[in-house]
Amino acid sequence: MERIRKALDKTYQKQAVLSGTEAAPAVARPGGRIEYTQTRSVPISQDHLRRHRVISGYEPGSFTDAYKILRTRVLQKLREQGWNALAITSPGPAAGKTLTAINLAISLALEVDQTVLLVDANLRNPSVHKYFGLEPQFGLSDYLLDSVPIEKILINPKGIGRFVVLPGKRPLADSAELLSSSKMAELVDELKSRYPSRIVIFDLPHLSTSDALGFAPYADAALLVVEEGRTNREDLAAAIENLHPSPILGTVLNKAEPRDSAEA
Repeated sequence: MERIRKALDKTYQKQAVLSGTEAAPAVARPGGRIEYTQTRSVPISQDHLRRHRVISGYEPGSFTDAYKILRTRVLQKLREQGWNALAITSPGPAAGKTLTAINLAISLALEVDQTVLLVDANLRNPSVHKYFGLEPQFGLSDYLLDSVPIEKILINPKGIGRFVVLPGKRPLADSAELLSSSKMAELVDELKSRYPSRIVIFDLPHLSTSDALGFAPYADAALLVVEEGRTNREDLAAAIENLHPSPILGTVLNKAEPRDSAEA
């Protein structure tokens, strides 16, 4: 009897941890507006967003339109395949993948029939929270190391509806091992399956690290961010080969100079 009781206690504890991934129980308001009832909603500065080129700090224009075009193409491919978990990475460092992940996630959240969770899975150098000016108390690292419930980690940047961030918070020396751990795999499955209308975006380290290679199979597909004038054909070919057999949704050319209309 004692063994059964302990087994049940263990099961309940596991369920409690997973229930912490109740990421965004939210109340839908008229007009599609969302109010979060459990997830912490934190005010953010529009000036800070603009300084960090986050689209929520901008008025509609060519800059925001570029991400809406990317959103449309990504959504089409995700829906065709029935996928909802996308990893964003790049062949090398400093290609702009984190900003791409953030702005793509916000653009996706503008769709009224779904929510978006952005996970900072770059545990070598977590930085998503810095783009929003957030100072999280906990992060993904705390969940993986100390089992801090996910519900205590999630943050909704106030004013951005249907959008929640799971920050990484602090860098970890053994990030590759933790990202490929069974605990991380269980978390990804939970995040992907709890809400059918949710898209989960993972900001990964670049592909010159083992972190991204170990984690990529957990996502449904990957999106590669390449930098104009810096990422060469060999780098891109090596990145595609390294991701195999994970599906690649496409590539995003970042930091491209505006073309002269006369050249079009």
